[in-house]
This record gives sequence, structure tokens and C-alpha cells, in this order.
Amino acid sequence: MDRIKMPNPIVEMDGDEMTRVLWQMIKEELLFPFIDLSTEYFDLGLPSRDASGDSVTVQAAQAVKRLHVGVKCATITPNRARMEEYHLKRMYRSPNGTIREILDGTTFRAPILIDGIRPAVASWKKPITIARHSSADQYSAAEYRVPGPGKATLSFTGEDGEHWEKDVCSFAGPGVIQGMYNRDESIRNFARSCFAYALATKQDLWFSAKDTILKAYDGVFRDIMQETYEENKKAFDEAGLKYFYTLIDDAVARAMRSEGGFLWALKNYDGDVMSDMVS
Repeated sequence: MDRIKMPNPIVEMDGDEMTRVLWQMIKEELLFPFIDLSTEYFDLGLPSRDASGDSVTVQAAQAVKRLHVGVKCATITPNRARMEEYHLKRMYRSPNGTIREILDGTTFRAPILIDGIRPAVASWKKPITIARHSSADQYSAAEYRVPGPGKATLSFTGEDGEHWEKDVCSFAGPGVIQGMYNRDESIRNFARSCFAYALATKQDLWFSAKDTILKAYDGVFRDIMQETYEENKKAFDEAGLKYFYTLIDDAVARAMRSEGGFLWALKNYDGDVMSDMVS
């Protein structure tokens, strides 16, 4: 049997602990005998990330952006216990978060149905694919442990000098603060990838958020998704597909009653939670 020659290299991102062993076995037993594997290798194990000050993660993400295809093994996002175990210089952020931020990525997670394994929800007959906007939000959030009494404010200063400020909380004692953000350009890229994926896989597209609570933040997601639907409405109609927006509470109830078989687009944290629910 002729070995397959790869016309272009891909990015190979090694991981931590047992995944290093498994990935090596996969290469030796399933790939090397059949493929002339061509990769740009990056070691994203904790010791390598620590030695490079985590610059190796940035380099790997930039390589994926350049070569368009990468394979990443599971990695550890260290907590304080892991920091002490591995004698790390600091608690490094999630490699997935760093990579997704640089790629401005959307994560699609589609369960695989297997005969003999019934879904947890009896009515589900087809997979529910989760589209997760994997950029910014809590993965790029600023956070602060409030040590004692004081006032927290949120402010924005535009290049034109416009200034906006809002009091967040007057602390009577210790607490915690988190500030999140996202960008219209990134949200629009997320929307476009969701509609393209729905058309390619012939699935209806749902989007849900909580714009009754986060009127500005989630409202921008809702509006950009609707604008993108208008751009794709003709193609959706011709394919016999539907798009609709609803509050996430309603979407969960609808999903539990549905037969599945749709693409569910969600913000970062919501997508993380719902991926686990439907898998």
C-alpha cells in the first residue's frame, strides 16, 4: 500500500500527562505506517509552557492561523495545587482560551449517535450540535479579589474623548469583581460561521441568550445574529431551513421536548455548559 504524502503540513500541539502517551501511540500505530506525516510541532505540556512563559501557546495558535489546520491534545489549566506540583512560575491561563482568542474561533461540537446507547433524553432521535462562540467573554475577563470596603466602577474612554462610567458595587467588605467584553467583529464572524455550518449540514439554527437581563451585551449578539440571518435568508429558504431566537430558558425547554437535529448557537459560557448537557 502506497503511503499518503501530505501536500501541506499541519500544526501538532502535544499535551499533558496521559494524552502525550496516547497521541504517540496514535501516531505510531495509526498514522506513521500509512502517512508521511508533515507537522509543525509545539509542546504545550505544562513544563514547556512554563519554560517559555507560555509564548509557545501563542506561537502554536499563530501557526494554526497560518496553516489553517491543527491537532491539539488535552492540556492542563493549572490551579494553585498544580502550580505547586509542577513548580510553575505562575498559574497560566487556559491554552484553549489563548488559542481561541487568537483564532477568533467558533467551536462546533456534534455528538455521535451509536446503536445500543440511548440518549439521556428519550425524545432525542438526532444529534444536537452546539456552536459555541469561543472568543473573549470569561476566557479573557479581567478579575479582581476585593480585599475590603470600597467602590467598584466600570468605565470606557473613547479615542474621541467620550467618557462613560457606571458604579458597579459599593463593597462593605471583601468580594470579587469580573469584567467581560466582546467585539462586534468577533460576534459577526461567529454568526457567519454558524449560518455557513447550518447550511452545509442542512440543520435548522437556533440562537439563545438572556437579553432580558443583559440588555446591551446579549442584545448585541441577538441583533447581529438577526442581521446575519437576513443576509442568509434566501439560502435558508431555498434549503428549507429555519432560524429563530429565543431566551435561553425557553430554548432549554424546547430542546428537552424536541427530537434534536438542529444547530444550537450559544455564547461562550452557555455553550460550554450546554455541550456537556447534550453530549
